[in-house]
Amino acid sequence: MKILVVEDEIHIAEAIKELLTKEKHHVHLEHSGYDAYYEASNGAYDLIILDVMLPELSGFDITTKLRNKKIFTPILFLTAKDTIDDKVYGLNIGGDDYLSKPFNAAELIARVKVLGRRHQEVIADELIYEDLRLNLSTFVLTCNDNSIPLSQKEFDILSYFLKNSTFVLSKDDILSKAWGYYSDAIDNHVEVYISFIRKKLAHLNSIVIIETLRGIGYRLGTKNVE
Repeated sequence: MKILVVEDEIHIAEAIKELLTKEKHHVHLEHSGYDAYYEASNGAYDLIILDVMLPELSGFDITTKLRNKKIFTPILFLTAKDTIDDKVYGLNIGGDDYLSKPFNAAELIARVKVLGRRHQEVIADELIYEDLRLNLSTFVLTCNDNSIPLSQKEFDILSYFLKNSTFVLSKDDILSKAWGYYSDAIDNHVEVYISFIRKKLAHLNSIVIIETLRGIGYRLGTKNVE
């Protein structure tokens, strides 16, 4: 997932980033209220982890402004303001979950996974993986602020990968899915379309790659990013 972490204590923000990056998430950090609101308004994020007590704008202020702008990215409050009244207020204005400081790393990861699954269920017309979004109605593939249309076959193949992102897919699997069991298509057809998709991923500057496992098949992976 693409996650925005908003935390004014730099060492905490960096620790959260390191933790989530190890879980294969793409993380962007902000440390002040106005910068966080601008980034959340203009970046396509799957989740926002938001401190409440921030310079300039509070996390509650940011949440209210985002919801008023019809931006419904899931928000996980991460803060020392842990009274019942604070929690109730944060959830009532549009927050999705609340985790008090100091927090347990395993619990943070678990809550991130739950909110990620919930978000994918809500966005029924998109497939989301890392920094990619594939619109199931328009066949448009988006990465950050860049988009590119896919052909029918490219869409069939890439959507199959995105729905099975943890599995290795053989050429026979892809042939059956994209061309049908009784098609005359051969392995070379798969190789050609995998090449097309790779070029489009590179054009979008996505961190997502399609890895070749010789003699076995293909699987999704990510580039090493600093």
